[in-house]
Amino acid sequence: MKIIVTGSVGNVSKPLTEALLQQGHQVTVISHSSDKQGAIVALGATAAIGSVTDADFLTSAFAGADAVYCMVPPHFTAPDNRAYYRSVGAAYAQAVQATGVNRVVHLSTWGADLPSGTGLIVGSHDIEGLLNQLPNVSVTHLRAGYIYYNLLHYQGMIKAAGFMGATFGGDDLLPLVAPVDIAAAAAEELTRSSGPRVRYVASDERTPTEVARVLGEAIGRPDLQWRTFTPEQGYAGLSQQQMPAPVIAQLLELNAAIHNGSIWQGYAQHRPATLGEVKLENFAQEFAAAFQK
Repeated sequence: MKIIVTGSVGNVSKPLTEALLQQGHQVTVISHSSDKQGAIVALGATAAIGSVTDADFLTSAFAGADAVYCMVPPHFTAPDNRAYYRSVGAAYAQAVQATGVNRVVHLSTWGADLPSGTGLIVGSHDIEGLLNQLPNVSVTHLRAGYIYYNLLHYQGMIKAAGFMGATFGGDDLLPLVAPVDIAAAAAEELTRSSGPRVRYVASDERTPTEVARVLGEAIGRPDLQWRTFTPEQGYAGLSQQQMPAPVIAQLLELNAAIHNGSIWQGYAQHRPATLGEVKLENFAQEFAAAFQK
């Protein structure tokens, strides 16, 4: 099969590309940076350099493809994050329709079933809607849970304050997921002629309290705790990091959806039959290695 992978050689796209190549597929990897071309070619794939907001470029890249993996590169500093998502989704939809690709796997997120109230990730809901309108195309949305590498951002807080914390916490349940487990699910779906409209992907299910305990044990701080901040405390802390006010507001809205459980409901209704292989204890070793550097 000829398969297009977006996302350059990122956390999910690289292992996905490697898996597809090992299966004998012809893979073209899209990256916005020409600096990544060498790394893409070194994997054994073809590089296509351009922007995923450029429908003409995507149409050229998608030509003759049997399947396409679509993801949205992070752009948290975009003036309007939701508009950015929509621009990427519209470009994907136009290119798929123009080239006649009939299998699309879209990296979405838990909470994409909600049309509002999820802050930074609400744009995934919009892209799902755009792709669902494509005629004669089998689309599967991989709704990934809370990706492990987001926990790496807490290293500074642990070193400076001695605890982990956010405006969610305690017994709030998180469906944690490893990029390699997302890649495995994507590879499986891309090589099918059709699949489910929505597939949730998770590797483990743990609470923030458990996350702090497991990570604390891995870094030699068995008493590490997770603290739940008020929105006011959360805003003040993020402001100190010089994060733009609109981004802070969107992040706090997302955290509120985790804390009040609204983001969990769709996942709970469509829980994966099988969780991925990378458990929190496995990730804790990666976290510890990064923490000690």
